[in-house]
Amino acid sequence: MKKVVISTGGGDAPGLNAVIYAVVHACYRRGWEVYGSKSGYKGFLDPEAMVRLDLHNVEGIYATGGTILGSTNKGNPFAKPVENLAGEIQIIDVSDKIMKNFSRMGFDCHIAIGGDGSLEIAHRFALKGMKVIGVPKTIDNDLEATDRTFGFDTAVSTATDALDKLHSTAKSHDRVMVVEVMGRDSGWIALYSGISGGADAILIPEIPFDIDKVCEKIADNELHEKHYSIVVVAEGAIAKGGAVFNKGTGELGREEVVLGGVGEWVASEIRKKTEKDTRSLVLGHLQRGGSPTTFDRLLALRFGTAAVRLVEEGIFDHMVALISSKMVAVPIADAIKSRKKVGLDNDKVLAARELGICLGD
Repeated sequence: MKKVVISTGGGDAPGLNAVIYAVVHACYRRGWEVYGSKSGYKGFLDPEAMVRLDLHNVEGIYATGGTILGSTNKGNPFAKPVENLAGEIQIIDVSDKIMKNFSRMGFDCHIAIGGDGSLEIAHRFALKGMKVIGVPKTIDNDLEATDRTFGFDTAVSTATDALDKLHSTAKSHDRVMVVEVMGRDSGWIALYSGISGGADAILIPEIPFDIDKVCEKIADNELHEKHYSIVVVAEGAIAKGGAVFNKGTGELGREEVVLGGVGEWVASEIRKKTEKDTRSLVLGHLQRGGSPTTFDRLLALRFGTAAVRLVEEGIFDHMVALISSKMVAVPIADAIKSRKKVGLDNDKVLAARELGICLGD
């Protein structure tokens, strides 16, 4: 009998619970035990945060958002911030302690569900001897080694639904509505939702934008008796010659890049240059919430069961990936090598241009 532990790290995404559900069911069919580490790797450090998972406590969770295990994007065991008695923040490495506890608890494999950051941590543990299998999760869809990551389709559906609703209110008041969506270094959410939601302009990180080009598109709308416009902006979009918009301070007062603010800046510039009533809206974490779509739910269930098959086959330090509609195993090292960016020759970019959507260039 094998003993498997699951963790969910990084930002949450619709479909995490479906992966957990799939792993538990697939393991129990084989007579294996399954445990869950709460808040990333916390369960490896605190026994109370390590929970037994069975068919009863995962019943029906495949349809729910979030994760029953909790998650964190501040839980890097190789650089864990802790506050000492003097109130100072120290960065310590607790990876050796986690390795000892992994062995002491008798685990045969760790199924790590996460994006590039979480998978990088999982790979470092694999190099230390932990048997690890990765499951790709990110609403940004920016992992190069898989055609899709679960959570992306739901995030796009949420953003598209918001754009559909904004058309009527923007049209009623002859306004320009600027909608900021997630997409740190990759503009997939902005591109998919912007095209599907009838945006007039889409600004993504891969194409530095000229705000005057955006204003020209709005002016062109006016000439064609369309007195409102919808502009979709990825949070990582940058103006030509500019830099990403950084809100500054992160957790525990540490300086780090916290994206946000580009939507308000774009709205302000449009307001000044066109004298149009312009408002901005940040969808933010709304894109991470809610039940997964049918596509994401099925993809997550497929990922979870495929991960258990890799455990059975003894293929470790690999990530399950969707490639040409099939589940395949790829080395985690390859999966985290680079982020998947929107190419200028991508057919979605070409479609946007053919539809008359301004991309800011």
